[in-house]
Amino acid sequence: MAIEVGEKVTGKVSGITNFGAFIDLGDHRTGLVHISEVSDGFVKDIHDVLKVGDEVTVKVLKIDGSKISLSIRKASDSHHEESSHEGHGRHESHENHDSHEHRGGHSHNSSNHNAHSGNHPESFDDMMSGFLKESEDRLSTLRKNTEGKRGGRGGRRS
Repeated sequence: MAIEVGEKVTGKVSGITNFGAFIDLGDHRTGLVHISEVSDGFVKDIHDVLKVGDEVTVKVLKIDGSKISLSIRKASDSHHEESSHEGHGRHESHENHDSHEHRGGHSHNSSNHNAHSGNHPESFDDMMSGFLKESEDRLSTLRKNTEGKRGGRGGRRS
C-alpha cells in the first residue's frame, strides 16, 4: 500500500514522546505527528490527548525518505477550516485596531493634508508654522519620556 502526501489514513499510536506521537500505519511504516499537529488548541502534555494503542485518522503532510510527517488536526477538514478562519478573523481585527491607533495619532496631520488637497485655504507659511509647532510638541514629549530613562552622565539639560 503506497502512502501519498495529502492522503488520509488510519493508524494506531505506537509511541509517545514529549514532541509528538508515532503512528503505526501498517506495512511496517511509521509516521510522526508533531505535538503542534495533534489538536487545534495548545497541547501542553500530549498524554492528555493521546494514549498508546489509540486509533487515529491522520493526514500525510510530507514524505521525506523513510520519514513521514502526519497531522491529526488537518485530517478533520471542518476543524482545520474553522480554525484558519478564526485565526484570520483575529488577525484582521488586530490589523484594524492598529490602523485606527495609527490614524488617531496623526489626525491633525491628516486634516491638514485634506485641507491642503482641497481649495488651498491655508498658505504655505501657515502650514509650515503648524508643522513646526506640532513637531516641537512631539519632540518635547519625546524628551520628557526619555530623559528620566537615561542613565549615567548628562542628566537634564536646559
